[in-house]
Amino acid sequence: MNLNQQRPTIHDVARRCDLATSTVSRSFSNPGRVNPTTRERVRAAAEELGYEPRPLARAEAPGRTRTLMLVVPDISNPYYTTMIKAAQQRAIERNYTLTLTDSDESPRVEANNLRQVLASTSGGILATSRLSDEIVQRLGRHRPLVMLNREVAGIPSLVWDTTSGMRQAVRHLAALGHRRIAYLSGPRNSWMNGYRWRAMHEEAMLLGMHPVLLGPFAPTLRSGHEAADAITAEKATAVIAYNDLLAIGTLQRLQDRGARLPRDLSLIGCDDIFGAELTVPALTTITGPTARLGTCAVDLVHSRITGRNTAPTAVNFEAHLVIRGSTGPA
Repeated sequence: MNLNQQRPTIHDVARRCDLATSTVSRSFSNPGRVNPTTRERVRAAAEELGYEPRPLARAEAPGRTRTLMLVVPDISNPYYTTMIKAAQQRAIERNYTLTLTDSDESPRVEANNLRQVLASTSGGILATSRLSDEIVQRLGRHRPLVMLNREVAGIPSLVWDTTSGMRQAVRHLAALGHRRIAYLSGPRNSWMNGYRWRAMHEEAMLLGMHPVLLGPFAPTLRSGHEAADAITAEKATAVIAYNDLLAIGTLQRLQDRGARLPRDLSLIGCDDIFGAELTVPALTTITGPTARLGTCAVDLVHSRITGRNTAPTAVNFEAHLVIRGSTGPA
């Protein structure tokens, strides 16, 4: 090509195919949303004109390395370690490079990260996202997205069946004779937090127990220390925490004050992170297939990128209670 000759543009390709520019753009950036016949017309015209799509579109070409974005709210939380490693392994198997961003439990940081990085990736996986449904849906119109541990209308999701796990936890406490139980709430804008509280509250009421909501607390060890103060004032005999980090922080502070668990208080966490069984006493917790979530998330976003599955999918994975030493008779 003559160096002075103007390079062909996406508009030239659109004119050659007699298609809208937006359709041509989608053929490169999101081929799953364009029918195969149209995709072939666009690619044939691009090759004939010598049009080179931008890097994101080229990333979709067969055999080339592609990129997926995984967003987690707190990379220091051990719960996400298992998920990240499983997603990374599956991404490698499917010829993707996995990029990781930490939103630091902040919707503002999460939105900014997505604006900066998502445009240069093939698709995204949002784990326990703090964004509003509207923002997630808007992003989903531009890139294939998959939600983990949250449901948003129109977006594929993979979720633990926390309702089942929470109901098991409440029944376990009821069988031990507990009647006044507290829930240590996680972040107010967490979809999963509301889901867990509703399940606990409904089951407790069915069993004639008195459920109490405490918080919200950040899902961290440090916030567990604050939660211990609230528990002491409430005089509950059993507590279910939003996650294991919050539960372990609570356990540490109560023990610093001379409390003996489970004699003085029964405590249950959620997530079964590394270290939950190493506390003294070992933490009773709700567990689910975290590694499978990571693997299936990559499979699902890949199927949407390649156009093999364009319908919104909601999949629930079984969760169950792991009974250890932190729960005992009231």
